[in-house]
Amino acid sequence: MSAEAVSQPTDARPPAILAVAPNGARKTKADHPALPMTPEEIAATAARCRDAGAAMIHLHVRDPEGRHSLDVETYRTAIAAVRAAVGRDLIVQVTSEAVGIYGPEEQMQMVRALKPEAVSLAVREIVPDAASEGAAAAFLAWVAAERILPQYILYSDEDLRRFDDLIARGVVPGERQVVLFVLGRYTKGQTSEPRELMPFLATNARDHLWSVCAFGPRETACAVAAAALGGHARVGFENNLHLPDGSLAPNNAALVAAVAEGLTAIGGRPASANEARALMGA
Repeated sequence: MSAEAVSQPTDARPPAILAVAPNGARKTKADHPALPMTPEEIAATAARCRDAGAAMIHLHVRDPEGRHSLDVETYRTAIAAVRAAVGRDLIVQVTSEAVGIYGPEEQMQMVRALKPEAVSLAVREIVPDAASEGAAAAFLAWVAAERILPQYILYSDEDLRRFDDLIARGVVPGERQVVLFVLGRYTKGQTSEPRELMPFLATNARDHLWSVCAFGPRETACAVAAAALGGHARVGFENNLHLPDGSLAPNNAALVAAVAEGLTAIGGRPASANEARALMGA
């Protein structure tokens, strides 16, 4: 092998998609003064997180009183602000989260009206029972036809088994989907550990493209473990406010940077937005 060949860097593993969830539906500036709530704050956070290694932003918006909202015009304003700040350098994924406020029909109607680039869909919310399957199937077929990138949120290996059954019966179109495994949502104190990934991976028979999000200060460890095992990750103030050493993170970009540093340590790197789009099937 020539010296020139030795000197050429190569990727030891495929790039990992890093998404940032900078605010969520419930936290406010009382939880952290740097938590972004206005479109301008979200856009500035998007730019900093893009620079730290994020390829996607998971977008929540708030009403004038700071409460969770699925208002289409509020979303349009926030998306425009993010696009002005970063262009196409981030995938903009909107949430359809119910937060006990919205029902499946309202969630689906928001997506139909907004037609976002990408959307997260909690299977438990969009398809809560057998009676909801017909409406969900029509909606998800429309999502596919519109080339919207869905990411399906799953809270347990039981959720994953039910999701695969929905695919087998044609409620969810396609064979291999983009999914998010949520760690720690229902554990005591909402804290996560990397080992909580294992039941999901043992159940992932369809080899879905998977990411992980994790509650609590072990978020970075869970994200890097996911990347080491062939997955991707979502981090940010929505689920965690702390750096790996336990100190309070100054901002969302610091959480993204901590995971990007971990990727370097295992011979990986963050994906660009366009690489992420290709991996997600855009």
